[in-house]
Amino acid sequence: MSLIVSWWVVASLILPAVMAAGILLLFRHNLVLSRLASIASGLGLLVVAVVLLMEANGGTIQSYALGNWRAPFGIVLVLDRLSAMMLLLTAVLGLAVLLYAIATGTDRKGWHFHPLFQFQLLGLNGAFLTGDLFNLFVFFEVLLIASYGLMLHGQGATRLKAGVQYVIINLVGSTLFLVAVGLLYGVTGTLNMADLAVRVSAAPAGDQGLIAASLLLLTIVFGLKAALVPLHFWLPGTYAATSGAVAALFAIMTKVGAYSIIRTHTLILGEGAGALAFVAGPWLLPAALLTILVGFIGLLAARGLRDMAAWAVVGSMGTLLSAVSVFTPEAMGAALYYVLHSTLAGAALFLVVDLIASRRAQHDDAIRLAPRFSQIEILSALFFLAAIATVGLPPLSGFVGKLLILDGVRGSPDAVWIWSVILLTTVIGVIAFARAGSMVFWKSASAVGELTALPQRQSGVSLAAAAGLIMALSALTVLAGPVTRYTAATAEQLFNPAGYIHAVLGPQSGGRR
Repeated sequence: MSLIVSWWVVASLILPAVMAAGILLLFRHNLVLSRLASIASGLGLLVVAVVLLMEANGGTIQSYALGNWRAPFGIVLVLDRLSAMMLLLTAVLGLAVLLYAIATGTDRKGWHFHPLFQFQLLGLNGAFLTGDLFNLFVFFEVLLIASYGLMLHGQGATRLKAGVQYVIINLVGSTLFLVAVGLLYGVTGTLNMADLAVRVSAAPAGDQGLIAASLLLLTIVFGLKAALVPLHFWLPGTYAATSGAVAALFAIMTKVGAYSIIRTHTLILGEGAGALAFVAGPWLLPAALLTILVGFIGLLAARGLRDMAAWAVVGSMGTLLSAVSVFTPEAMGAALYYVLHSTLAGAALFLVVDLIASRRAQHDDAIRLAPRFSQIEILSALFFLAAIATVGLPPLSGFVGKLLILDGVRGSPDAVWIWSVILLTTVIGVIAFARAGSMVFWKSASAVGELTALPQRQSGVSLAAAAGLIMALSALTVLAGPVTRYTAATAEQLFNPAGYIHAVLGPQSGGRR
């Protein structure tokens, strides 16, 4: 990796880490300076992510050895098309959510919001860049610890109850993660993912059973993070209980689990792994289809708008992983486009729902008849756009993403099941959002009652942040051509892991042993 690029890669980790510590030590009693520092960090991360995406778009995979120790003995950060795309997605989402949190005063409802927010970005960026399974665990813990604090930010009995459940479930997941990497290290002697790809492909038959067990256990952990049925039960209550800004940021948390499944299965368990190739595929597809069904049935049964948004995240993860589970470049390219869409759509829906609830009496998000509230016309339009994006109707990117997935899985022997479930649940989603929208906006608009006033400390920035995410979905639709070319090239790169292995273990990687 060239010196200039290495500085940009390291900056994506150093910037949020230093800013989090600086805010905590220097600005913790000054909200204005904390906000300015956090916004500066968000803008800086956006610039860094754009530069790294442009660098990765050339197709060259680059690795950076921290401490100048070469892999597999040292810690490496790896920049390829997939990691660069996820960094940019994190930066865009993080900046939009940060502006919304400041505009609505969410950051003033508890202590240390901005340091926790920056540590969350550090964990996300690190998870997408690391080339080592143990350091993936470390960055998982960083983002999870930060998410504990963000989830409980603002207090409240419901939030505390959901937070305790969230903590316990993720502690179980972390324990299983350690068990899995311990087993894998005991068999292979390494946790560097590129080195694992080499050693797993050359593993003797007697070791393959234990390797398969450890990697399947890892897949279970990643499935827990991705809210894959039957490991999804923690998500609806947690996301519905926390603040709108935090729930919107958490829209990318499940994608970390999906990213980890994609990375480990294409790199370590790809076609070169022989009998272990895509070992989790037969289990992943049925779970993904069940996740779609459970998510959209939950969407239909939800009694509150926040619950609807949370169940929509579950359903979208099933749609994403149903394409991933086919493990072909065509389906993977479609899945990567859907990663971008579903993250932005889920976040936009959470922000719009939070804006609606904040304008109703007692922050009520129930799907029921209620008096008109301020800015009902604007919010009804935003809700309509967020809903059609989430369900996958034209003209927004959800329609493009689902079409790409349906086309990408055509060659799969299970294509009929995938098509049937996705099309059926799309209809269910339309019914669910139509019911909610008609009750909250149309019928409420004609209801007798006093107009609910605009909340204090609200500004146009909060509306702009939500609208900005919907505009990003529109851009994703308009630029579907270049974006899909990028995701298709990313999928091809993933299914040709020799370049990744050479970048990490080859003589040009530099460093000392």
